[in-house]
Amino acid sequence: MVNASAGVGDTKRDRQVLICQNRTCLKQGSAAVLAKFLAVIRPNVTVIPTGCLGQCGSGPVVLLLPDKVWLHSVLQKDVPAIAERYCLKK
Repeated sequence: MVNASAGVGDTKRDRQVLICQNRTCLKQGSAAVLAKFLAVIRPNVTVIPTGCLGQCGSGPVVLLLPDKVWLHSVLQKDVPAIAERYCLKK
């Protein structure tokens, strides 16, 4: 697992989706969210399971880089729309 502050997403061309896989987010379905992102995302986007992103009361939490967009309470059914809006940009 990666710490979100470990320098990921430092360049504009890097598109990354960080998905919390810590205890609280896991209880709220983040494993299914991770699996769905892995299924729908294009090769130019890196999906990264992370440790706690510090937003435990709002899980599952997703951080989209380099845009620095924080999403909370993400459900598996939300992933295709998120991917279309943020991750499939050129």
